[in-house]
Amino acid sequence: MNRIKEVLEEKGIKQTWLAEQLGKSYNMVNGYVQNRQQPRLEVLYEIANILNIDVKELLKTNEEIYKCK
Repeated sequence: MNRIKEVLEEKGIKQTWLAEQLGKSYNMVNGYVQNRQQPRLEVLYEIANILNIDVKELLKTNEEIYKCK
């Protein structure tokens, strides 16, 4: 599962709210959440800041990635 999606669900935050906070379209944020699109590093930091978490929480380790394959 996508970490942005997990954090949004854990915090009870809607994608539309995150899109408004980022100044991006819902479709763009939905692309991040559905793994159709990867946010630029600057945007990833901005998402972490908005969600009040460490950016590391949005990243998966190589070990986690290879377990999924």
